[in-house]
Amino acid sequence: MAPPVIDVPALTTLLDGTYAEIRNLTRKRLAEYAGFLDEALELDRATYRERVKEIVVELAATGQTGLGFPVAYGGGGDIGASVAAFETMAFGDLSVLVKVGVQFGLFGGAILQLGTQPHHEAYLADLVRADLLGCFAMTETGHGSNVQALETVARYDVEAGEFVITTPSDSARKDYIGNAAAHARAAVVFAQLEIGGVSEGVHAFVVPLRDAKGRVLPGVRVTDDGRKIGLNGVDNGRLAFDDVRVPRANLLNRYADVSETGVYSSPIDNPDRRFFTMLGTLVQGRVCVGGAGINASKVALTLAIRYALQRRQFGNPGGPEELLLDYGLHQRRLFPLLARTYALHFAQEVLAGQLHGVFSATEEVDERTRRALESRAAGTKALGTWHASRTIQECREACGGAGYLSLNRFDALRADTDVFTTFEGDNHILLQLVAKGLLTDYSSSFGELDQLGMVRFVAGLTVETVIERTAVHKLLERIKDVLPGGDDWDSDSGLRDPEYHLAMFRWREEHMLAGVARRLKRGMDSDMEPAEVFSRCQAHVIGAARAHVERLVLDAYVDKLAALPDGPNKEALNLLCDLFALSAIEADRGWFAEHGRLSSQRSKAISREIDELCRRIRPIAADLTDAFGIPPELLRAEMLG
Repeated sequence: MAPPVIDVPALTTLLDGTYAEIRNLTRKRLAEYAGFLDEALELDRATYRERVKEIVVELAATGQTGLGFPVAYGGGGDIGASVAAFETMAFGDLSVLVKVGVQFGLFGGAILQLGTQPHHEAYLADLVRADLLGCFAMTETGHGSNVQALETVARYDVEAGEFVITTPSDSARKDYIGNAAAHARAAVVFAQLEIGGVSEGVHAFVVPLRDAKGRVLPGVRVTDDGRKIGLNGVDNGRLAFDDVRVPRANLLNRYADVSETGVYSSPIDNPDRRFFTMLGTLVQGRVCVGGAGINASKVALTLAIRYALQRRQFGNPGGPEELLLDYGLHQRRLFPLLARTYALHFAQEVLAGQLHGVFSATEEVDERTRRALESRAAGTKALGTWHASRTIQECREACGGAGYLSLNRFDALRADTDVFTTFEGDNHILLQLVAKGLLTDYSSSFGELDQLGMVRFVAGLTVETVIERTAVHKLLERIKDVLPGGDDWDSDSGLRDPEYHLAMFRWREEHMLAGVARRLKRGMDSDMEPAEVFSRCQAHVIGAARAHVERLVLDAYVDKLAALPDGPNKEALNLLCDLFALSAIEADRGWFAEHGRLSSQRSKAISREIDELCRRIRPIAADLTDAFGIPPELLRAEMLG
């Protein structure tokens, strides 16, 4: 069968989606700084940091980094455009990407989303221009994901009308804070608010760190985190505060306020709900990091596939050596990753659209919609960044010794994306958030990351109620007739049917979720401590969440294909979708077999079909990577000549 003749520009336009113009403008900007990719290899850390800062300031002057801020403050007024630009920046130097994320996504985003009009007037225009560089001081040496347990304290002094920011111990130091070591003049600091000795929970405050000349202010202690595995163009540091005083107005008070006389008030009565509503407004960071990881994977795959199309090895005696990409094993190593990258791209597109919809809504968005967005963002970020780590490493190895040379970009890609799996939320913790949402139907009955609350909540229901809340029963009834049984499991029929793929993914998801609910319920019914119950079920919780997100990814891809007109590009994308789905089933074949949904014969048939799909993708592999639209200037790899 002849391979489809891909229209590469049309496929690029499809991938770029609504914000094709923004993505193209970002590509042009990155191409202007392409030489920095080589330059950075030779710079000492201090010089590297300064050059990254200079580039960020230069980008800010173009308006490219402020697209998500209101027009009144020099922004573009478009969250979706901001996400598209950030994702595309992952084609270039990732220290620049992360410093942009810290300045405009975290620092600026916190002031925009948690502050009110006076804060916007005071800070936004300056930070959008990068005249005011800042940082986001949440994580502490002793507390990362468990934000509610942060130790930094902000006590309200009624007589002075000021908050006193204090670091009570070394474990309370703000740690790994980007921009803190050298460049930030202010920080959004998350601390326990205390009024008259009573804690009101974690709130955010704007705290000055340095004066206009860059000198650290009294009471502020700054320590450089030193050299890191990657991203050494970003100045990560530790912050500690010795009774630093800030005006009452420096409390970011969208969700809570303190009067001059020390009276605390909030439009949200429930403290847990208030806290998680506050954190939920910062979801854009997770969306952006996941998208950046997916785009970094595109760079690695483009390099590896191009190299495999020119590097030869072995072959028939007396004849020319064969191209690496003609070997079945090489195809098996790279093409499923290529297919998964496309799948994650379309899933990310859906997520970014939902984010834009929620944050651009003219009316208040209901809590269930927001919770669903937070859950999807958490899960997509986890799968996208894990995929980046796996893909970059496999591509590095597929390029042999050439992949080990710094000039071929894999060292920076691998080192700089490594932290993506743990910042903006550790991936395992994020999947627990996803599972919590699934088990409780986005209930606000307990904290967003409260594991023990999840156990107690489920224990208070009958298993049947839990199953009904998660729609397990209905879903199983709906798909049980779609999944073949008996002799049908031994045939090759239907292997490339998207309905078969979706049924398998859905059945796995719902079966795992029902199993988690039963385990939690059974543990509590046996009078086991909640912490022990959760610990014993944790692997099952993560498995169910991962299965859920992978099903969402497949849903997004299938929906995208359904909306496309017939033609060679759709035919190529169908091949990749089939490869993604079957590779995922093959990777989890043990689970499917254990649960009676995959016979040995059909398992072997799936592997044969994957091999055939790889062979069909081989002639169009270069076109499929060219469609990513990575500027030639950024594919600076000595091995490509």
